Amino acid sequence: MQIKFNTYTMHLEDLPLDIGYASEKITFKDAKEQEHIIGGQNGKTQLLITTPAIDQAFIEELKEIEKILPQGGEYEVTASLIVANERHQNPALEKFNFFVDSEDTFGDFYGTRLKGEPYNAEFTKAIILISKDGAIFHDEFLQDIDDKFNIETLLRKISAAQICYTGKGCH
Repeated sequence: MQIKFNTYTMHLEDLPLDIGYASEKITFKDAKEQEHIIGGQNGKTQLLITTPAIDQAFIEELKEIEKILPQGGEYEVTASLIVANERHQNPALEKFNFFVDSEDTFGDFYGTRLKGEPYNAEFTKAIILISKDGAIFHDEFLQDIDDKFNIETLLRKISAAQICYTGKGCH
């Protein structure tokens, strides 16, 4: 898959997981060295967002996504911002966990790592939605890093991911 930024063209190193495939469990440590597991079946809908750069425009985009995220109860969505390395600063958003892929596992398992300049080895700008049963339910890998996520589609997909879950495995 080709990814553009300004006049540059990059590629994803690996293929992203397809919709319907089981998500991979990845363990991250937060700033307080507490372990967190993302991916896999944990009974919650999980929203994973990656980016090669965190600027004010991206932070504002994340704040818009925060507004649509259900919190608490059986429809809670856990949200995580995942970056490739420690060069990135935590934007300290209320509803987003912030994780650095210090073990280089997330980018490989989820196919988000870029190849080529200017963001070589960073993660592309992407959304991955995991349903309560641990399957990849929706993704959006932007072909141009300057583009914004489709929040209306994301909201519909979050609702669908939660409604279709029966608690009996495959949907």
